[in-house]
Amino acid sequence: MMDFNSTSFHPATFQLTGFPGQEAAYHWILIPFCVLYITAMVGNCTVLCIIWKDQHLHQPMYLFLCMLSVNDLGMSLSTLPTVLSIFFFDAADVPFDACLAQMFSIHSFSFMESGILLAMSLDRFVAICDPLHYVAILTNPRIVTIGLAIVIKSTSMLFPFPFLIKRLPICKGNVLSHAYCLHPDMMRLACADTTVNNIYGLFAILVTYGLDSVFIILSYVKILRTVFNTSSHEQRLTALNTCVSHICAVLLFYVPIIAVSVMHRFGKNAPGLVHILLSYAYLFVPPVLNPIVYSVKTREIRKRISRIFSRGVM
Repeated sequence: MMDFNSTSFHPATFQLTGFPGQEAAYHWILIPFCVLYITAMVGNCTVLCIIWKDQHLHQPMYLFLCMLSVNDLGMSLSTLPTVLSIFFFDAADVPFDACLAQMFSIHSFSFMESGILLAMSLDRFVAICDPLHYVAILTNPRIVTIGLAIVIKSTSMLFPFPFLIKRLPICKGNVLSHAYCLHPDMMRLACADTTVNNIYGLFAILVTYGLDSVFIILSYVKILRTVFNTSSHEQRLTALNTCVSHICAVLLFYVPIIAVSVMHRFGKNAPGLVHILLSYAYLFVPPVLNPIVYSVKTREIRKRISRIFSRGVM
């Protein structure tokens, strides 16, 4: 039976959902989740430690990579408590205010990731299109300013979300569709008009994902023009190779978002398992694969990881 707060028409707790019908196998399902979390934590911490310790890597490209790794760690830690609670402790209830806090955290880190990827595309744009002024343009103070601007923009865009949810009476149950709290999932349980939530949610998405993706595409259009105007074939390959890691990171982030959006709009008849797996991919794929991609495709980081392993073997 659902309990309600005495002061407002809200459930005291939300009930999170893992994989419906597979409750008996939750301890086995926990294993791949543990592997994903450990991979994300170890991978991103390794990237941060390598860049932190090596003064030669204190350059704009690697400083932006540090921002990405810190953000990916934040995203992983945001979902960790409730995912472990469901699959390890079989405890699906989460307090209403704690659910709001997790919702704010998850969406904020997602918005920040989009902003960081835009900043990284700016880095590649300046490095390739204006290499002589690269260091002069992307100074450490400016990089710090860019990082703070990303944090302020993302959190300020998300700030109204908890209040927009709290103003709604929740009376269509308290069962959410995922193992974590998301704004659309909480909003669908409301028994009042959610037009304001929908309009502001769409506005926030367009201002973040929409504008960021447009500017990323425009930066690469300019990069490709500059590269193909270069006479040397070897210089073209070198310039493009420096962008491969970032392009992979952009695809790892935006493809799951697009897939989730398409399924939400046009795949309502698809099996529930498909929606669940896509939502997990949206939150788990970037933190897990980003450090792997950059470790494999970035020569300086790859060389330093090889040194670490060679010392360990010796």
